[in-house]
Amino acid sequence: MHKHELTRAKITCLVLGVAGGALFYLLHLPLPWMLGAMAATTIAAMSGVRVALMPRLRLAFIAILGVMLGSAFTPEIVRSIGLWLGSFGWLAVYVIIATAVVFAFYRRVARYDDVTAYFSAAPGGLSEMILAGGALGGDERRISLAHGARILTAIFALSFGYRWFGGYVPPADGSPVLATVLALEDWALLIGCGIAGILLARTLRIPAYALVGPMVLSAIAHGAGLTHSRPPVWLVAMAQIVVGAMVGSRFDGVKPRVVGQALLLATGATIVLLAFAALFGEAVERSVGIPFSAALLAFAPGGLAEMSLIALSLDVDAAYVSSHHIVRIFMIVLAAPALFRLLRRG
Repeated sequence: MHKHELTRAKITCLVLGVAGGALFYLLHLPLPWMLGAMAATTIAAMSGVRVALMPRLRLAFIAILGVMLGSAFTPEIVRSIGLWLGSFGWLAVYVIIATAVVFAFYRRVARYDDVTAYFSAAPGGLSEMILAGGALGGDERRISLAHGARILTAIFALSFGYRWFGGYVPPADGSPVLATVLALEDWALLIGCGIAGILLARTLRIPAYALVGPMVLSAIAHGAGLTHSRPPVWLVAMAQIVVGAMVGSRFDGVKPRVVGQALLLATGATIVLLAFAALFGEAVERSVGIPFSAALLAFAPGGLAEMSLIALSLDVDAAYVSSHHIVRIFMIVLAAPALFRLLRRG
């Protein structure tokens, strides 16, 4: 893509994201800004319109989202983190079982080779799974489409599922109910968490560094009681637009037939994964006492940023949800390649 064409694609992506979000907002749909941006950019990409998200804009808003999620770690939440240990144990079992079942699905139904099916099946770590799968001889495009389509499908299914079956009613203004006024010192502290978090996490080569680093520093600041500020409504809406457009732009340049096949396969995989997420969510509620609404989002097969935004928007325990997705990413990134090599030797 030439420079001028790339610039046009970036502007188009952002304009479509805002327009799609505004349309869904006017239609009073759940999570309007994220789902609208996602739908508009995905449809445009499948129609042959070139869309691309500005890398710096993406990085900035992923960091903002990290700071937002860190704000959920109040001193009360920090004191109850020990209760989550049992839930993390259930999560490890879920990752193993879910990966095995979806691997069989992609191997037998989609007829993918072992490498492509395995890294397409891992429920998380999109970028890491594409790189690891490609390095071991898998089809990077199929792995990328499998993860991207699954995230898209899971987000729509969960958003409308909570609206239709979970009793969620969007606020009158279409945004989560969060404070809108921050003191100057709060802005300075949160911006500092974002910038320092990115630099520190990138230096340490932490997966999803742009989100995890700012989230950890923000969580420390909020958990220690240094600030009690919450993200403004308009900032949450902007983050939803950018994250939604980010999902849709993954389908840029891919033929509609290929996207359609990926979405069809992803629908089957997502149904399986959501069924297991619901099963384990029920187990967590019964054994640990965490509400099912939070456990389901924590185990759901969406991306860290996307599921965390849904938790923020639905006023579900965002600290619990985001922590589980981060732990799952580390489980998958650390164990998946090594486990595959071990199985292939066997």
